[in-house]
Amino acid sequence: MKTILVTGGVGYIGSHTVVALQENGYKVVILDNLCNSKAITLSNIQKISSQAPIFYQGDIRDRPMLRDIFKNHPIDGVIHFAGLKAVGESQSEPLKYYDNNVVGSITLLEEMIKAKVDTFVFSSSATVYGEPGATQYQEGMPTTPINVYGRTKLMVEEILRDGAKANPGLRVACLRYFNPVGAHLSGLIGENPVGTPNNLMPYIGQIALGILPKLKVFGSDYPTPDGTGLRDYIHVHDLAQGHLLALQYLEDHPGALTVNLGTGKPYSVLEMISAFEKVSGKSIPYDLVERRSGDLAEYYANSDLAKTVLGWEAKHGIERMCEDTWRFYRQLDSAQS
Repeated sequence: MKTILVTGGVGYIGSHTVVALQENGYKVVILDNLCNSKAITLSNIQKISSQAPIFYQGDIRDRPMLRDIFKNHPIDGVIHFAGLKAVGESQSEPLKYYDNNVVGSITLLEEMIKAKVDTFVFSSSATVYGEPGATQYQEGMPTTPINVYGRTKLMVEEILRDGAKANPGLRVACLRYFNPVGAHLSGLIGENPVGTPNNLMPYIGQIALGILPKLKVFGSDYPTPDGTGLRDYIHVHDLAQGHLLALQYLEDHPGALTVNLGTGKPYSVLEMISAFEKVSGKSIPYDLVERRSGDLAEYYANSDLAKTVLGWEAKHGIERMCEDTWRFYRQLDSAQS
């Protein structure tokens, strides 16, 4: 049985990937500082997969802890999710993001190489593209991120690629994706951030539960069918499968791989609201407000390379995304009542 270290494995995408790994015969060690996740997720992972992952509460910049993990467990590969991800905060606190996301990743990579672990899957972001001048993003496009968060992701990608060149046995996959949504079919794990959500679907979910009053829709005059921004939303289950397939691909392919993971079909903000209202039976009030600086009218991923190389493609559409999100928030509300 292979053992995989998942950093940020208690978080939204990380927890779903841990479940996918355990369901496919892997043993999982999680390192997470719980800065944007909740410890109850660990017990819910166990309920879903009938296995308890080994858990270390700590930071990827903590070298002694990393050394203990690599010493005490036969780690075969690393899937790296641990990182700060709020675009606005990254602009106001750039050093915090460079320290955590870039320095933390370097520390992790160094300790991994010292421990002779050669497989690294990195959770990157489509924000690395910036404004490439086209709506459909392809891996060969220029990377010119327009915010600090995106720059940290691109820096780590480049560090990993350079690391793979200098260490011929190193196997690296950088996965770029857009807007993860949805939840596990069980309703036990989903996106439940600490504090007020930054992302659309958990915000809508909290409005449906009466926790938040109203949604702000930024921009209603874009050159799109309903005037709101079009985005490539991807179900978190599809995303977890992409990380699993990337890990398996690296078993036979040294070097560096960079692929997009997306549906290739963008949905508008108003379409997402309407679909959620339909499956939940709840009204989602919203105000149309001014555009945010740096937001684009439309963007989505071309994921042909992921299909060709990994055999991966997104399977779940907008209705399933909303159904699973609503199931998760109903159960979350029931558990807290």
